Amino acid sequence: MYNGIINIHKGKGYTSHDVVARLRGILHQKKIGHTGTLDPDATGVLPVCLGNATKICEYLTDKRKTYETVLCFGYETDTQDAAGTVTERYQGEQPMEELLDFNRISEIVRSFTGDYHQLPPMYSAIKVNGRRLYELAREGKEVARKERLVNIGSIEILKFEYPKMMMRVDCSKGTYIRTLCYDIGRKAGTGACMESLVRTSSGNFTLEESHTLAEVEALAERQEIEKIIMPTENIFMDLASLCTGKEYEKALYNGNPLPYQAAAGIWTEEPEDRARVRVCDSQHRFLAIYEYRKERKMFFPEKMFFSE
Repeated sequence: MYNGIINIHKGKGYTSHDVVARLRGILHQKKIGHTGTLDPDATGVLPVCLGNATKICEYLTDKRKTYETVLCFGYETDTQDAAGTVTERYQGEQPMEELLDFNRISEIVRSFTGDYHQLPPMYSAIKVNGRRLYELAREGKEVARKERLVNIGSIEILKFEYPKMMMRVDCSKGTYIRTLCYDIGRKAGTGACMESLVRTSSGNFTLEESHTLAEVEALAERQEIEKIIMPTENIFMDLASLCTGKEYEKALYNGNPLPYQAAAGIWTEEPEDRARVRVCDSQHRFLAIYEYRKERKMFFPEKMFFSE
């Protein structure tokens, strides 16, 4: 079984679940999970966890994302992207060209930076009363949704050619870029629809270092797939490392707490309370993430990563 993370370049037309299904066939293993949904028409970075790395999917999902998107002013759709049905076109008395003055649009775009309360679209995988919103939307139903607080770190206009605009967006998890495009269009007074979307980074995973499914399949056939699998431990390289002596290995292998003495002689200072550390055995094999509790002078297991 393979353990680690592959940085996949998801192609257009694939769902995130499709990617996982293809990889299960290519790698001949079931334990695979993705780290954040991309719409079928969107492309770009999709980190996929293999084997024991599936335990850290939530860590990767929480990372900030960067997207490049093209929106078109002047119309809206029921899905807020070009795949949907047009629900409204601009019919205002003022020429749309005047409303789309570059300086005005730049100011509107900048107004979305920082914390931003976003209403999730009906065509989304969020559940309300046990049902996915997109299921209700396909039945012609619209239900009340709660706004969610997201954060837009930055928005950069890369190109503006009336009536289309290309932007680069850095944002927190849970941000719907098509809804951001919709909201920009509403604020501009013309409406807008997202026409394309590319995720260029997710945490430290970048588009330049990603691999298509075809590339993965070719490497697997040559038995060279391990060249592109990032070890699970690498996600936690910012944490202090604790390699236990043999006298503590039994406790470690059983997922038991470890006393501070396990670190004595390795660290010159006691860790801060709730400090997280990556723990290896005496052979320097990464096995777990532990958290230190200062009042008890003990390390307690948070996640175990034994290979299977």
